[in-house]
Amino acid sequence: MNDNLKAFLDQKVSQYSRPEFIANDPVSIPHLFTKKQDIEIMGFWAATLAWGQRVTIINKCKELIMLMDGAPYDFIINHEEPDLKKLLNFKHRTFNDIDTLYFISFFRHHYERHQSLEEAFMASPPRLLKGEPATKGANQKFPLQGAEGATVALNNFRSYFMSFPDFPNRTKKHVSSPSQKSTCKRLCMFLRWMVRKDEQGVDFGIWNKLKPADLICPCDLHVDRVARKLKLITRKQTDWQTALELTQNLRELDPLDPVKYDFALFGLGIEERWGLEGILPEF
Repeated sequence: MNDNLKAFLDQKVSQYSRPEFIANDPVSIPHLFTKKQDIEIMGFWAATLAWGQRVTIINKCKELIMLMDGAPYDFIINHEEPDLKKLLNFKHRTFNDIDTLYFISFFRHHYERHQSLEEAFMASPPRLLKGEPATKGANQKFPLQGAEGATVALNNFRSYFMSFPDFPNRTKKHVSSPSQKSTCKRLCMFLRWMVRKDEQGVDFGIWNKLKPADLICPCDLHVDRVARKLKLITRKQTDWQTALELTQNLRELDPLDPVKYDFALFGLGIEERWGLEGILPEF
């Protein structure tokens, strides 16, 4: 990989992976909490709702927190049926109250049996409840390991998420998987937040079974556009294989923490409008 490209992207990581980045990004939502389970719950929710304008995403997440009395984990574990009525009008784009209530049901079941949401992202998830088919590798209790491990784990997480008895069919669209040929941008972003050990304090690094080396880069519109300009992506379509190609090329720059370059690619795309305006550097 071109040394000049590595130096350029490393500089951009330093520029954008800073505490100042937090305030205007959905990652600010889990940063409102110190309790591990609150960070996990609202991190997952913020990532799930992360489409549209960032200010709207942040405001809708804050509204949801308020509806859960400012304490998501406590509300989820201890709520009674009448408490759920206040959530019936919550909506963000296509995410509505039906989806909200199912997310609460999923979290309650999981946290009654596990201390952390990390357990759901092993290659073998916790026990499926409705006989949903698990994919290849489901009987192996290992965490994400490279492309194959990430593919198995994310496919099985979706099966686990959808396996509860009251699962509404409409909620499927809010949790993607490689088997759908999705880039799984939101799940990959959530995993970045939870797993990366970030000296600047943007990502949390509160999970220890999953390793930064095995994460897949979130491949959103801005990252995709900039990565193609840099020839880090050659695949014509944008799907799970595209995310794997991008991540493999980023591993050549930093095999232990390839996804740190998400900061550089995203910052170049959304803050500098790189690839849309101005003269591009040559590498």
